[in-house]
Amino acid sequence: MTSPNSHGIRFAFGTLTVLPVSVTRWDREAARAGMLCAPLAGLVVGLSASAAGALLLLFGSGPLLAAVASAAVPAVLTRGLHLDGLADTADGLGSGKPAEDALSIMKQSDIGPFGVITLLFVLLAQVAVLHQLYGQGWAYGAMAAVVAGVTARLALTLASRQGVPPARPEGLGAAVAGTVPLRAAAGAAAVVVAACAGAGAVFGGYAPLHQGLAVLGGLALAQALLRHCVRRFGGVTGDVFGAVAEVAATGALVGLALG
Repeated sequence: MTSPNSHGIRFAFGTLTVLPVSVTRWDREAARAGMLCAPLAGLVVGLSASAAGALLLLFGSGPLLAAVASAAVPAVLTRGLHLDGLADTADGLGSGKPAEDALSIMKQSDIGPFGVITLLFVLLAQVAVLHQLYGQGWAYGAMAAVVAGVTARLALTLASRQGVPPARPEGLGAAVAGTVPLRAAAGAAAVVVAACAGAGAVFGGYAPLHQGLAVLGGLALAQALLRHCVRRFGGVTGDVFGAVAEVAATGALVGLALG
């Protein structure tokens, strides 16, 4: 008999990565468990990104190429869905149109000017930070890639909490919206923030505090975007989830670059 935890892990990896994991259940219980396991999927994505960057450095590349690799791997492992969601959300918000019309814009397959500009600057920011940190040493860049991956998926856990409605009756947003109890979401956040801060102990000094604050900063930016999207669209969609993840990752990286 398959345990609920197994269904949750399958749901998290099957919906948030391209890894060959079959989702055996697609109900609210599985969605709740899956979104609570989202940071675990983020850890795997982050470790893969950090391995790519660190290996390139160890084989003689410069920090810029390592940074590009670490930014590219998460896109590959998600089929670019989070970046696509970010672009679509930017187009919807930038249109200035009522919720129904904005949601229609977001469903279109093409990317408008707001989406292109947002993608450009978000990816530039991610590569710039990773370049800076890989320049300080492979361990700094690798740690940043892991922290960004975990923070991005923790933001999805928080975005799935009870009280956050779906904007549409169908799609991934509707499947996971409001599934995670508030206490469980807060508990997951506490564990992940503490783990990221603890991992910073390998660098000594104030690094644990620095990493913990960077994660919190990324989550704060993601929650601000989430609230704005709920006000504008009436709830969340799969695109909004992608945007929330990318904003959280970028915010955490910028936090790591400061100080």
